[in-house]
Amino acid sequence: MFKDLLKASRSYRSFDETVKITQEQVLDWVDCTRYAPSSINLQMLKYRIVTDETECASLLAQTRWAGKLKDIKLPPMGHSPVAYVVICADENVIATAQRFQKDVGICAQTIMLAACEDGFGGCMIGSFSPAAVAELLSIPQHLVPQLVLALGKPDEQVVLTEEAEDGSVTYYREDGIHYVQKRSLEHLIIK
Repeated sequence: MFKDLLKASRSYRSFDETVKITQEQVLDWVDCTRYAPSSINLQMLKYRIVTDETECASLLAQTRWAGKLKDIKLPPMGHSPVAYVVICADENVIATAQRFQKDVGICAQTIMLAACEDGFGGCMIGSFSPAAVAELLSIPQHLVPQLVLALGKPDEQVVLTEEAEDGSVTYYREDGIHYVQKRSLEHLIIK
């Protein structure tokens, strides 16, 4: 059921590094984005796939994870992603690519759901320097990194919980379990 796939596709921040992801697997997930909606059908996103261990380690160093968890280093040492997808906006297709962030979200979610369906998971990372990532991965200047998807075989437990009594939602870790509070349907519906 689709809702079960959505619930399983969490932001994972710890991975089993012994389980590798091939370039072909990631290509298959990225291929799914060709069928996703695109603003005025521009299809202006391009993808830099990273599966090489050295590149993965270098890219990890350029990202910042789980800003709300100040006293925890994530991913833990020895539990890093084994693949990445850097989603880039092609400014040769449209110079105002920044206006089409919704496409980035649609395609990122499409890739994450495809990975989840195959037994993998990941984390969407927006906290990085686009210029530094572009330089590191030799991404041409007209392709601007928008979002980094870190991918691997999750080795942590993520539990969805209801929002706090005061209505706040956050995520936190307790006894090695990652808890994610979700608002109730009642709080999402405009009456």
